[in-house]
Amino acid sequence: MTETRAIEAARRLREGELIAYPTEAVWGIGCDPFNREAVYRLLRLKRRRVDKGLLLVAAGMEQMGKLLTQLTVDQLARLRETWPGHVTWLVPDPARLYPEWIRGKHPAVAVRVSDHPVVHELCMAFGEPIVSTSANLAGKPEFRLLEEVRRQFGGVIDCMVEGELGGYGKPSEIRDLVTGERIR
Repeated sequence: MTETRAIEAARRLREGELIAYPTEAVWGIGCDPFNREAVYRLLRLKRRRVDKGLLLVAAGMEQMGKLLTQLTVDQLARLRETWPGHVTWLVPDPARLYPEWIRGKHPAVAVRVSDHPVVHELCMAFGEPIVSTSANLAGKPEFRLLEEVRRQFGGVIDCMVEGELGGYGKPSEIRDLVTGERIR
């Protein structure tokens, strides 16, 4: 992806628009996590309940800011062992740094530092984490082809960021940072 394309997509995120982009395994849909209107638009589009929460993706741990400041040395080490990479962690958010439309009914935020070049460039251009949810209707199979995304959402996604999927066959593993339990 060109730097210009990443800057354009980041501008559109800041304007409250939805973008579709390739991730490590499937096509994703993203928006600004602090833009309530954009998040609820995304949830309606996917037919997804707000109480489930949403995943955030970042270019690096530094983009997680205050969310990581309350973690133990061991918890930070766990994150560093798997990031950047294909593991999403449920990170406690006791200060409620992220709104309920991101956390859902959970006391934690699902976050991942991606090693996918397009996702990395998008997050760098945006300057902070973005919402990253699979580009599919809730409960339906994820899309692995841009054409599938265009067929399902072409008229309602504001920006399609072209690129190739990464080499993983399924969405990221999800683990609880406090218990170490594998959720997905």
